[in-house]
Amino acid sequence: MANHKSALKRIRANEAKRLRNRYQAKTTRTFIKRLKLTSDKVEAQELLKKVTSMIDKLAKKNIIHKNNASNKKSKLTKLVNSLA
Repeated sequence: MANHKSALKRIRANEAKRLRNRYQAKTTRTFIKRLKLTSDKVEAQELLKKVTSMIDKLAKKNIIHKNNASNKKSKLTKLVNSLA
């Protein structure tokens, strides 16, 4: 266990950031699942805008890698474009 005051604070800060990152990533995954289950093209396009924004924010904060974000957005865009 850490003894220095700054190390104890760093532990607390890291835990808070970890929880925030997990919450944001989980919320994004939920929206991705919702988008994949959507069969209405208009609704899917609206949801795609929101999901794309969420994925970009995760990549910007280094919660996910930028290439991972790009792959996710590409696959989801292909999915929405394939809807009738």
